[in-house]
Amino acid sequence: MPASRSPATPWAADLAGLASHRLAALADPSKAPAMAAYMKTDMPFYGVQSGTRRQVVRELAARYQPTTQQQYRDGVLALWHLPHREEKYLALDYAVRFRNVARPPMLSLYRRLIVDGAWWDLVDEAAIRLVGHLWLEDRDAIESQMDRWIEHRDLWLRRSAIIGQIKHKAETDVERLFRYCLARAHETEFFIRKAIGWALREHAKTDADAVRSFLEAKEANLSGLSYREAAKHLT
Repeated sequence: MPASRSPATPWAADLAGLASHRLAALADPSKAPAMAAYMKTDMPFYGVQSGTRRQVVRELAARYQPTTQQQYRDGVLALWHLPHREEKYLALDYAVRFRNVARPPMLSLYRRLIVDGAWWDLVDEAAIRLVGHLWLEDRDAIESQMDRWIEHRDLWLRRSAIIGQIKHKAETDVERLFRYCLARAHETEFFIRKAIGWALREHAKTDADAVRSFLEAKEANLSGLSYREAAKHLT
């Protein structure tokens, strides 16, 4: 059951109103059907592409800079609750822009975005650029939660735990990455198998030998999709 929505504060309501007004002015209805078809969603699109959307993000960031965690949360959710897909993207862009306002208590907000978003275009941004950012800042707090997410019944939380370290490079907790991949290796779900291959392939850019050794030792455990994705750039 979706979480109940709290009424937006006047500040957050103004932020959301400006976002909708700007996107509507920039809308290209001729592009909207193809964008919705590509994302396999019934959610409406304005037809505003990412380059144009960045103009709106810059204006929102200049005019509505959150100074507290509560203001940050209110602003993100006010954007998130708007009906169009691009407004969801703005919520994530805004959350990333001001993520330094957030600390581990904001993990509950990011979890909500992941569970509500429930599709790769929304989930991956939240997992990598929001959860992943907190993960680097406070490993003990975040990793204890990721150990729960990797076993969670919600596949998007499991996917998030697998891909959350994708931008960590040399700071990746490699033991945990490999453990998470093996923990979900038995799954037939496409988005989990793809996540395993993606996370391993990205880490191979930092430590190819470690990933190669893991693949050699655990090939029998991994799906063909996961293995192929992971080994794509290994010789």
